[in-house]
Amino acid sequence: MNITLLVIGKTDASYLKEGLNEYMKRLKHYVNFNIEIIPDIKKGKKLSVESQKRKEGELILAKKSAGREIHLFDEKGKTYSSVEFAGFIEKKMISGLKELVFVVGGPYGFSDEVYKNSSSKIALSRLTFSHQMVRLLCVEQIYRAFTIIKGEPYHHN
Repeated sequence: MNITLLVIGKTDASYLKEGLNEYMKRLKHYVNFNIEIIPDIKKGKKLSVESQKRKEGELILAKKSAGREIHLFDEKGKTYSSVEFAGFIEKKMISGLKELVFVVGGPYGFSDEVYKNSSSKIALSRLTFSHQMVRLLCVEQIYRAFTIIKGEPYHHN
């Protein structure tokens, strides 16, 4: 199984890039993992928030294909413990799924169409994080999930 983190816009802050690179390097031991970037849509004066979410949504949904299951990281999603999230990923691996795609939206979230076409919504926390910070948190949690699945000592109960 492949895992992709689909994100809107590039990561600007060097400290976030360093963290992402560290966890991506660690993940290579467990799974084929990559980050796919959809370019930012600049919010001009004539572009409403809903229009921006719709345009980003079209670009996200263009990435949907057979064998790719899309799950959204969304503050209104289901909350998991790290152990439960590892179980979620393990079930997907056992199911024979070709590619698990986690999506981090832009600063305004997702369009209704994206919500309708995703398999689930997953909340990292009830707190709100910047869409750039969320990337690092997501990759770390995916790494943590694999260490839990493999019974390695990274995660402490």
